[in-house]
Amino acid sequence: MTVPTLAMNNGVQIPQVGFGVFLVPDTETETAVSTALEAGYRHIDTAKLYQNEAGVGAAIAKSGIARDELFVTTKVWNSEQGFDAATASFEASMDRLGLEVLDLLLIHWPAPDLERYVDTWRAFEKLYAEGRVRAIGVSNFQPAHLQRLLDETSVVPAINQIELHPLLPQAELRAFHAEHGILTEAWSPLARGGEVLADPVITQIAERLGKSPAQVILRWHIELGNVVIPKSVTPSRIRENLELFDFSLSAEDLSAIAGLETGERIGPHPDTFSRG
Repeated sequence: MTVPTLAMNNGVQIPQVGFGVFLVPDTETETAVSTALEAGYRHIDTAKLYQNEAGVGAAIAKSGIARDELFVTTKVWNSEQGFDAATASFEASMDRLGLEVLDLLLIHWPAPDLERYVDTWRAFEKLYAEGRVRAIGVSNFQPAHLQRLLDETSVVPAINQIELHPLLPQAELRAFHAEHGILTEAWSPLARGGEVLADPVITQIAERLGKSPAQVILRWHIELGNVVIPKSVTPSRIRENLELFDFSLSAEDLSAIAGLETGERIGPHPDTFSRG
């Protein structure tokens, strides 16, 4: 399975479908990532918060896949924001991952109450200039947070990883990204709890196309131009979530899915979330 790539604003290519490991215990992460790599994933998304970077690194080391064929993302957590703390967090993550160069480093949340994300970004810019990171970006940033980085720093974020699913399609934020050359990456792309997967709009499209509801939603992300990082520890679903490129959605399908928007969030709101 060959996954298409998208070009970030510095020319670095990112596979459009990645494998997320949020809430996967470190003891299970190596097996899950190994299964994903065998299935054809070449983009793995982890974070310091997830406490499974070591498992990701072990799977990569054992895979036999050339390093330049893999794309690895990790993130700096709120409690480790600030120039020096973020730099130390990055180094610790690299030790756990067993890597010398990271493909993408993200600020996990803006945590605006802490007032540290600009200094954190300046640390990222230094790591990027030194060649330690191929691209730098953010996660869960709102337009105001992004605008502040654009106004006060030098490097435009390559990507913003945000909560995005049919209930919360984030049209305004995606438009801001497009205006400034920032890719959109979706976390929790299927929402949670099965509500969206069981919605009649999704299930009817899936039945007509001979696909699963999850595949229909993930294909919706692909057609919006999002990078998407579904998560599963079930081998059959890991493979299924990658099988998105032998079908497409009609304009009518896309319109029907657009009608599912409620604005409902699964995670906290970026304007107020600052937990360390």
